[in-house]
Parts: sequence; structure tokens; C-alpha cells
Amino acid sequence: MPHSHEHEHHHDRSCACCAHEHGHGGEEKSGSARLVWLAAAAILFLLGLLSRGAVSVSLFLAAYLAAGFGILKEAVENLVHGELFDETFLMALASIGAICIGEYGEAAAVMILFQLGEFLQDKAVDSSRDAIRALMDIRPDTANLFENGNVREVHAAEVRVGDLIEVHAGERIPLDGRVESGSSSLNTAALTGESLPQEVGIGDTVKSGCVNLSGTLLLRVTTPFGEDSASKILALVEHAEENKAESEKFITRFARVYTPVVVILAALLAVLPPLLGLGTFSVFLNRALNFLVISCPCALVISIPLTFFSGIGCASHNGILVKGSNHLEALARAEIAAFDKTGTLTRGEFSVSEILASDGFSREAVLELAAYGEAHSDHPLARSVCKTFSGEIDRNRLSDVQELSGHGVRATLDGKELIVGRESYLRELGVPCAAPAAHAATSVCVAYDRQFCGTILLADMPKEDAKQALSALHELGVKRTVMLTGDHPAAAEAVGKEVGIREVFSSLLPEDKLAKVRELKRSLSPQGILLYTGDGINDTPVLAEADIGIAMGGLGTDAAMEAADIVIMGDEPSKIAKAIQISRKTQHIAKENIVFSIAVKVIILLLSSLGMVQLWAAVFADVGVCMLAILNSLRAMR
Repeated sequence: MPHSHEHEHHHDRSCACCAHEHGHGGEEKSGSARLVWLAAAAILFLLGLLSRGAVSVSLFLAAYLAAGFGILKEAVENLVHGELFDETFLMALASIGAICIGEYGEAAAVMILFQLGEFLQDKAVDSSRDAIRALMDIRPDTANLFENGNVREVHAAEVRVGDLIEVHAGERIPLDGRVESGSSSLNTAALTGESLPQEVGIGDTVKSGCVNLSGTLLLRVTTPFGEDSASKILALVEHAEENKAESEKFITRFARVYTPVVVILAALLAVLPPLLGLGTFSVFLNRALNFLVISCPCALVISIPLTFFSGIGCASHNGILVKGSNHLEALARAEIAAFDKTGTLTRGEFSVSEILASDGFSREAVLELAAYGEAHSDHPLARSVCKTFSGEIDRNRLSDVQELSGHGVRATLDGKELIVGRESYLRELGVPCAAPAAHAATSVCVAYDRQFCGTILLADMPKEDAKQALSALHELGVKRTVMLTGDHPAAAEAVGKEVGIREVFSSLLPEDKLAKVRELKRSLSPQGILLYTGDGINDTPVLAEADIGIAMGGLGTDAAMEAADIVIMGDEPSKIAKAIQISRKTQHIAKENIVFSIAVKVIILLLSSLGMVQLWAAVFADVGVCMLAILNSLRAMR
């Protein structure tokens, strides 16, 4: 009777949701085949209830074997390997004992409902995995393959190392490669955490995940499909269940002690009272079997891990990738939340924050000149400047427009030279600048007719939900919120004040951030933990040092996402508070299941030992408690 199964994704593991390994009986079958056998067992059981005599017994036994063959086989295999007191042994002993005293229906019911609970648990685990996979698919599936002068769209998996692909403006780069022709600006925030676009040209290397912002690029592929950040993270998630929560570890330890104890107590219950003259052996054997059926800890063994996997699934549906139940459980104890600034609390996009005009020029005049100079450029800085200028651009006034990628624009406006770009670019062209010295914002300098006109400052503004995120964390009882950034103090303080960060530490090198995190951890209470959220390559050591490292997945670097315990796939800091809420709800449900399951077990065990509970009631107590706990666990998905 094949009840063994493997998950669709072919991972060999000891399931976090049971005390025994999945794949009962050792023969791997699909989940659908397992459901067919379970349905067949249920039908045979119902027919047995409607029948009488030998027919009823035969149907119950057939249902028992259909549902329980895998468990019986695993129990035998475990006995051979010296694993005597595991859950399969307890189930096998209790059900065979029920058959021995003629309670065939009860034996079949126990196996069917136990297998149903396992099936529901497996579906919940697979659902969580599928949701995580969907969230992590940030790489495009197709690429524009360039062959023999023609371009055709193919699946990215068809592209080989050495092939040429074309990436147009606005597209995300599907594979790592080297630029063979063209130049452009790339949004590299997904790899570097820096908001300033990267200028690339012939010979430069680019990585998948970057967004091509301007010109068309022809790339020679250097990395095969599949060897990217999404694939690496997916591999980590596949092993997420290895990182068990403390509640799960408690249940595992509990089951190892509990099972042999109840078997010994059941044996004593069957033997001692008759020897003491308190009743017949048949009466107390029946009570001992009741005791065994009731004592099966499947409600705890299944429901607690299922609760945490449901919580992980709920988090994934909300764009939060959690790499283990231990991390989800720990979130509930967050005391200090520390953040990087750029790309974490800020957008990673530019907007005009200030215009500094030189003597003889107004702010409006500087902005207008800059807008004319940037009118032909697709650079993000240029678009920000033009977006800020509300007037009309008369392109007939412009001529001889020359753009030097990464430096600036040189043109003729109304017959006079106009230069817009970096301070260094203006100086190279012989124009003296009076740009602000050290300033956190990116500056665009403007010169007209060889005269310096002023500077436009473009800032990386806070994300829309950053303030909401900090407010929610404070409401959840997080005691301290801290910003750790390498930015200029003025810019850091401004962002901190705007979003509601209570403590700001600026001008920090990566090693300074690490030292500060260690210092903050020393101030935690014995049960408190520190969260750190970042997105750049320089955040990797800090993410690893924090109790819980959180990476901004949409814009975060591969290294940051790999080092982190949790990845926010949508780059919304407000989801950190959501993750804590999910953690606390999950932990609350797990505690409910533990208290409920143990309390009911103890009460029914006492009643059974006194002969006040019959075997049907024992079955109902065991399976009923298990199913209620499973249903309660699934609440964590909502």
C-alpha cells in the first residue's frame, strides 16, 4: 500500500512538521497518489460503518492497511535501526492493539485521520514554498538573443555563455555579461545599494537584476542562467525548515521523553491493577489501549511546526521571505531596530532638494538653464531636473548638444555655450566653480557663457512608508530605533527626523557600523533581540552580526540578501512591522496549541485510566484534538 511520498520539489529532509520523516514506507510517491490512497481508505471506512459482520471487519481492515501500511512499515524499519519509541511505533502499537481486541473501526479511524493531518500539513508547507518562489522571481524569463544580425526573444535558459544579448532602455538585465557595444546608465541598486546610477560602456561588466535606464546595450553573456541571486536565495529557503524555532525543538524533546513514558505507563496499567486484584486483565488491557491511542502526541508534533510554516507562508504572501522558523519566532522579541539609510529608508531615487544660485542669477534661471541642458538626456538626474522645471522647453534654441556619459552635457543655447554636469567636468572645461564643498546631496553644476551660474542639489528622499514603518515599530513596543549610515551628518539627521528615527549615527565606515551594532546588543535585555535592516554590500557583516538581519530584497545586493535572515522583497520598510505582527500571532497560536493539546491529553488520559472513556471517545479525543490544533495552526496563514 503506497503511502510514501515526496514533495514536488524533490528535497530530501526530515520534515519539520512531524517527529518522523516523510515518505512512509520508503517508496516515494506523488502527493496526488497519496491523496488517492487516503480517499480510498476513507471510502472503505465509511462502507465498513454501513456494513455488518465479517464484511464490516474486512472493510475496516482494508481501510486500515490503505491508510496505515506506510506507517507500519516505517515503524518496523525504525525498530530494526533501534528507534523504538518514536511516533510511528506508538501509532502502530495502539492500532494493532485495537485490532487485537476487536476494535477494527477505531484502528482504521486513527490511521486515516492521522494521515489526513499529515497531508494537510504537507500542502501547507508546499504552499509556503510556492509563494516564496513566486516572490523571488525578480529576474526576467526572456532575453533578446542577437544572432547573425537579427534579434529574437528567447527564454533566458536557452542563452549560453558567450552568446550576445541586447538589452533595451527600461529593461532589466537577464544575465551577467560584458558590454560589447553601446553605453548607458544602469540602476545598480539591486547589487550595490547605491542610488547613484552607474555609467557603463564598452568593456564594462554588468550583472543581472540591474535596470538599463537609457541607451541600448549589446552584452556578451558571462554567467549561465540560474546562477543568480534569486536561485541562491531559493536554495537557502529550501533548507529553511532546518532552522527550527525553540517551540519546535521543545516539541521534539518532549516527544522523545513522552512516548516511552506513556508506553511504560500503558503497560503498567494493563498489568498492575489485575495483579493487585482491582479487575480483570481484559478490562485493563482495554484501558491500556485507550491510554495509548489518547496519548499519541500527533496534535503537538504536527500542529506546532505547521503553525510556524503557516506563519512563514503568511509572511511570503506579504512579500516577506523568512529563512527559518527560528527567525520568525525571534522577531516577536524585537527590542532594538537599526537601519541603514540609503536604499533602506530612502527611495534610491533622486529629486531636487535645493537650488543654490550664484550672484547675478536667480534660482529660477539656474533651474531653467539646467533643464535646457538636460533636455536631451535620459539620465535619472537629468529627468529629475526637467521634471522640476515647470516651463516649456523650446528645443529650437538648442544646438550642438554633446553628452559625455558620467560627466555632463555641453550645448549651445541662444548662441552661447551651456554646460551642465559634475563640478569636475566644468573645471576640466575651464569654468571656475563655487559649488558647495561637502554636501550629502548629489550636485549638478550649471555654467552659461563661461560663467558659473549655480548648483542644483538632488537628494535621495525617504520612502513613502518609511515614517509609517517607524511609527508602527514604536507602537509594537520596539524600545529603540537607530540609523547607522555613512552619510553626512546633516543629511542623516534630516532623514532621521523626517521618518521618526530616535537615534542617528552618521559618517560610519562598515567597521564602525559593526562596532555600533555590537555596542547596541550589549544594551539588550536578556530576552530582547536586535534587528538590522540594510541593502548594500557594506551591510553584509552587520546583517550577519545582528540577531535578525533583514535585507531589502528588491534593491538589495546578492551578498546582503544571502547574509540576511529575512528578505523584504518589495523594499517597503513598513513590512518589518508586519513581519513582527505575523511573528507574534504565530507564536501565540503555537502556545495555544501546546496548552490546549497537553491539557486535553492529561484530562482524557486520567479518565481513560479510570475506565470512564471508551475507545471511540479515545479516538475522538486524539484525532479531534489533532484536527482542531491543525485548523488553529492554519490561522497563521491569514
